[in-house]
Amino acid sequence: MRRLLKFLHTMGAVGLMGAMACLIVLLSLTPPPDSLAGYALMRGAMGAVATWIFLPSLALTLVAGLLAVALHPGFREAGWAWVKLATGVLVFEGGFVGIQGPMQEEARRSAAALRGEIDPATLTGALAAERNTLWVILAVAVLNVVLGIWRPRILRLPRPDLSRPA
Repeated sequence: MRRLLKFLHTMGAVGLMGAMACLIVLLSLTPPPDSLAGYALMRGAMGAVATWIFLPSLALTLVAGLLAVALHPGFREAGWAWVKLATGVLVFEGGFVGIQGPMQEEARRSAAALRGEIDPATLTGALAAERNTLWVILAVAVLNVVLGIWRPRILRLPRPDLSRPA
C-alpha cells in the first residue's frame, strides 16, 4: 500500500506541476482581450487544462499524501511531513482560488463574449496576475518535492511512551 500511495502521489505531482507549467506557457502566448477570437481560444484551452489535468492531479496528490500520512506512523512523527502537509494545503487552496476558479470563469466569459452574449470590455485580461499566482504555487509545489526527497529533520516529534501510565 505504501508504494502504491507513493506512486499515486508522485504521478499526481508530475501532472500538477506539468499543468502549471503548461498554463504559464499558455498565459504568455495569450493575446489581449481585444483580439477576442484568439483570447477566447486560449482561455478555453486554459480552462480545459485547469479542469482535466490540474484539478485531478491536485486531488490525486492531496488524497494520496493524506492517506500516506494517515497509514504510515513514520510520517506522522516526521516534522518534514507536517510542513509538507501545510504547504500542500496552501497549494490546494491557491489552486482552487487562484487558478481553477478564475481560469474556468474567464474561459466561460470569453466564450460568452465571442457569442455576443456579454460585452467583451468586461473581460478581465488579468494575465500577469494569474501568471504570478502560478509561479508562486509552482514554487511551493517544488518546495514540497524537495521536502519529500531530502526529508530534512524538522521538528522531529517524540514518540509517546505507551509503557508508562499518564
